[in-house]
Amino acid sequence: MKNFIKLSSLLFLSVFMMSCANNENKAESGEAKQVTVTEGEKTFTVDSTNSTINWVGSKPTGKHEGTIQISGGEVLVTDGNLVGGNFTIDMNTIVNHDLTDPEANAKLVGHLKSADFFEVETNPTSKFVITSVEPKTGSTENYNVTGNLTLKENTKSVTFPVSYSLTEEMLKVESTEFVVDRSEWDVRYGSRKFFDNLRDNYISDDISFQVTINAKVD
Repeated sequence: MKNFIKLSSLLFLSVFMMSCANNENKAESGEAKQVTVTEGEKTFTVDSTNSTINWVGSKPTGKHEGTIQISGGEVLVTDGNLVGGNFTIDMNTIVNHDLTDPEANAKLVGHLKSADFFEVETNPTSKFVITSVEPKTGSTENYNVTGNLTLKENTKSVTFPVSYSLTEEMLKVESTEFVVDRSEWDVRYGSRKFFDNLRDNYISDDISFQVTINAKVD
């Protein structure tokens, strides 16, 4: 009995710590905002071959992870400071990295592209448009970036921290890992917010993202 109590306590502590970690990384989100910067002193064009989004999705029995390619966009800089920009996400480039069986891998990716999730056939691209940038102090991240994320024709505002490095010709912007709630963009499959009879067959609404953008002056 004592061992059972200890095990239960450890399981509760693990779940509690995972929940806290997710909350710490949770991106601030809300209604779409107005874009405040439409041009900068210098424009860097996104290098689509070297700009990606890493994603992680989870469920009670495990998790899956992979990448999506950023297909284009621009980053605006004034006086050496990030001030605005946008990028387009090619939803057809969703890939999974953890499933080694080709059939299982293709089945998962196909499901993610289907109407159950991101409905890629009718929504082949998603877009993120920066609406404001706030400098940060005392942190390894330089800025809090706020922007409108359009996914499946739904647009919501998201805020997350980024760091960047800049030269005369090149710009690299990297976010820390942040979490968004897919249900806010009406991605419903397996969500306990929309279905109350799932028991342990649910899929977490939280998806972790990490964005890396490399851009250059034309």
